[in-house]
Amino acid sequence: VSSGPFLTEEKQIMEVHHVDLTISAVAEEQYPKTDYPEIALVGRSNVGKSSLTNVLINRKNFAHTSSQPGKTQTLNFYNVEDQLFFVDVPGYGYAKVSKKQREKFGKMIETYLTTRPQLKGVIELVDARHAPSDDDVAMYQWLKYYQVPLLVVGTKIDKVKPSARTKSISQITKTLGLTDTPLQLFSAETKFGKDEVWQWIEARMHDQK
Repeated sequence: VSSGPFLTEEKQIMEVHHVDLTISAVAEEQYPKTDYPEIALVGRSNVGKSSLTNVLINRKNFAHTSSQPGKTQTLNFYNVEDQLFFVDVPGYGYAKVSKKQREKFGKMIETYLTTRPQLKGVIELVDARHAPSDDDVAMYQWLKYYQVPLLVVGTKIDKVKPSARTKSISQITKTLGLTDTPLQLFSAETKFGKDEVWQWIEARMHDQK
């Protein structure tokens, strides 16, 4: 299920055979020195960024899922087929990290998302079982303010009864205030939504802006 402007034509989805974690960066000078397009994944801790990455790259546990919220404290650059990077951004909304550390992450994330020319789009993940949090709303509004191409992905949709999925879409749409931003439901368990997310990524990769 999706809403918003999606690609209508069927496109060949990238076949992924080669992936590697190029660097876990904490500063700009550590970012990869390539012109490959980059797609960043943002969301609350434990929303499923690693699970989405693993499904997209056809791996089981390549991007590590952590049982400890806030454990990812670096920008993780995954090289996909020497054609693009997925950039896993530290999760937000965790309580156990000090305010000083949160500010440090915030500055690192802001610098990357606002100054990186290779960044072609951001996927913001929200938990489809619940209304987006205040942190989700703040991140969405911030990305819209900076006019970053954006896809919202509602994760863990396999845990929502089919009869309740329309309600999930409505809840996410209203809480975030989606207008022209596409929304795609997704399940790491069933792979539901995988091709649609790839379609959006492929379109961003070939966007010359």
